[in-house]
Order: sequence, then C-alpha cells, then structure tokens
Amino acid sequence: MTDFFRGIPVIAYEGPATDNEFAFRHYDADAIVLGKRMADHLRFSVAYWHAFMWSGMDPFGGVTFDRPWFGDSMDHARMKADAAFEMFAILGMPFFCFHDHDIRPEGTSLAESVARLRQMTDYLQGKMEASGVGLLWGTANLTTNRRYMAGAATNPDPDVFAYAAAMVKACMDATQQLHGANYVLWGGREGYETLLNTDLKRERAQLGRFMQMVVEYKHKSGFAGTILMEPKPQEPAKHQYDYDVATVHSFLKDFGLEHEVKVNIEQGHAVLAGHTFEHEIATAASLGIFGSIDMNRNDYQSGWDTDQFPDSVPEMARAYYEILRAGGFTTGGTNFDAKLRRQSLDAEDLILAHVGAMDVCARSLKAAAALIEDGRLENARAARYAKWDNPENKAMMTHGSLVSISEHVLATGMEPQPLSGRQERLENLWNTFV
Repeated sequence: MTDFFRGIPVIAYEGPATDNEFAFRHYDADAIVLGKRMADHLRFSVAYWHAFMWSGMDPFGGVTFDRPWFGDSMDHARMKADAAFEMFAILGMPFFCFHDHDIRPEGTSLAESVARLRQMTDYLQGKMEASGVGLLWGTANLTTNRRYMAGAATNPDPDVFAYAAAMVKACMDATQQLHGANYVLWGGREGYETLLNTDLKRERAQLGRFMQMVVEYKHKSGFAGTILMEPKPQEPAKHQYDYDVATVHSFLKDFGLEHEVKVNIEQGHAVLAGHTFEHEIATAASLGIFGSIDMNRNDYQSGWDTDQFPDSVPEMARAYYEILRAGGFTTGGTNFDAKLRRQSLDAEDLILAHVGAMDVCARSLKAAAALIEDGRLENARAARYAKWDNPENKAMMTHGSLVSISEHVLATGMEPQPLSGRQERLENLWNTFV
C-alpha cells in the first residue's frame, strides 16, 4: 500500500443531480444500454505511462510532478504498481495498458531489461489476480531510447531492428502471461526527417517484414489476443509510414496482413492527420480493421498532440455512434491515453480527470445509443441509397460495363435530377439527442 491516494474515496455512481465531485454522474457500470452493461460497452482502461510516468515535462519546461515512485530501481517500479492498483480500485477501472518501459526500469543490457520485465510481469500478475483488473493491451516502447532516433523496424542499422524485435518478443510474452486482450505496435519514430538520407522502399519493406514476424510469433506462441497497429502522423517524424487508417490498411494489404492486424485509433492522431475521430473509426469499420481506441483530445489551437482528457460530449458521441454502428468493441476498448496538465499536481487531480472523462464517455455512449434506437438517422441513410437495392442497379455493379450502361441510358432517355442530402435536417435531429 502507498499513501499517495490517502483520503480519496471509492468513486460510486450518484446520478446527474449529485454535487459530489468524487462521484460519477453518468457512468453507471451496470446500467443496460442496447442490451449490454455500460461497462462492457466502454471497456475503460488507464494508460500506465500517462497516469504514472508523466513528469510534467514539455519541450519548454522541466519536471513539475514529484511522485514517490519516480526512480530507476525495482523498488520504485513495485511502488508504482501498488499506486496504480490503488487508483484502479478507486475508479472501478476494469483494464489498464502499459509499455515495458513503464513498468520496469531499463537495464544496462537487453538481458537485464527482459529479466526486470519478467519480474514485474509476475508482480503485476499477482495484483491482477487479487483485484480482477485486466490488461487491455501491452506494447513495447521503441521510441524513447536514443538507439531508436532513426526508428526501430525502419532503422538503417539492422542491429537496431534486431534489438527492437527482441524487445517486442519479450513484451508479447509479458502480454500473453497477463492474458492481455490485445498487443499494440505504434510507430513512434517509424518515419523520416528528410528524403536526402532515406530509402523509402527499403524502410517500408523492413516495417512490413517486422509486422509479419509479429503475426508469425503470435501464432507460434499461441497468443489469443488481437494484434493492433496504431496510426500515428507527424509525431515526431516529418512523415510517418502509418499516417492514418487508410494508409495502414494499404500497408497491411501490401504485406498480406489485412486479416491479421486491426487498428488502435487515437483521437489526437486522427486530428493531426487532418481527419475527425469518427472518420477514422468509420473508415476502419468499413475496411474490417477496427479494433480499439485511445481516448483523448488535442488543444485545437496547438499543432501537436497534447493528450488532454476528453471534455466534449457532442464530439465523443460522434465517435461512439460509429463504434456502435460497427457492432461495438470485441477485444478492444476505451483507453484513456491522456495526461494531466503540468500544473495539475495533486493526487485528486489524477482521479478527477478520469472521473470526468469517464462521465463524458458515458454521456456520449448514451446519446449515441439513443440515436441508434430512434432509427431515423439510419433510416435516412438507407433511403438515400435505396435505389441501389433495385435488382437492375445491383446488376450494374456486378456485371455492368461502360457499353451496356451507356446503351441503357440512351435507350431509356434517362435524365437524373439531384436529390437533397438533407444535411442540416440530420444535424438538427442529431442535436436533439446530444
């Protein structure tokens, strides 16, 4: 046990009318939404790195947080884990996510780093078995150490590629031991700064082979979880090979992985790629690769990924609507890849940031579910494309040709007229629910 969260009560659902800030107003884990518990829809997760590793440092200022577990010893790592599970208990958090770098200090060699990872995996396993908290996903940090300054899988040095592969194997083993529902690969530095020293074809081929080896090891080891790839544009490289969902899907198809790998989509990354969160989710669903989400937001006056906690129900409802339309999560969930502002120093701030974010997501889910139940939005969508269900028009798609279609248009004297998309009417309908 630690003293860090001393005096903070377990957060319970008290309803929208409560004035208790240490209570949920909208997140009622056992409430039934579209026939399923709210908790099972949302599958909330804490990001170990932001909650327990974030020091408050930014490009223009140093450390502002002073956590008792900050340090490079295994004792600090165990204290951090103790604090983490105390926080999970306070929030009733069902899952967490981690990088190897989060849960153990890096050793002076790969062997020492892996040994420390195994020790901490055993320690976390005991805490998970005692608490019932699950692992949504694990991953390897292939970006922080200077060896990865030119990428991991895409590095021009094959020794770095090999080192990264060994680290991923160790992290996949840890994830499997902890019965993780997924394993994520995020290309923190899998990109380039200048074409003057970059071989694009070679680097992309290296990344493709790396991903193939991950999938091969999944099947060899018997890992039952889903492999996820995280689109990550412009951060920190000038160009990333996994820029957005569509780019990732094209990449997966090129290397025969489109049926093996899905995507973990982050709200902030979607915005950096010039999209909306709901666009990326809908694109992934339409391509059959939707997996999981990292929930956060950016400061829209800033040109970088600020990883703030979500605070907009109208914005998040769009995301959960697309998730519900896609059939909801299977192995994925809602991971709060979000960090406190560097001036928010207290333990209470860390708890209340998650409480507020969980309530925002719960309200968003309820609004999205109500729209699904109402049906008018989906009916309008279906009506817009209804003529395509006509057998003659279906035939045009399956075995029509430019010649046959042209002959049909000329023979019938077809003169199609545009129909209204009714966007504003649909926006008005949306806004009656959100």
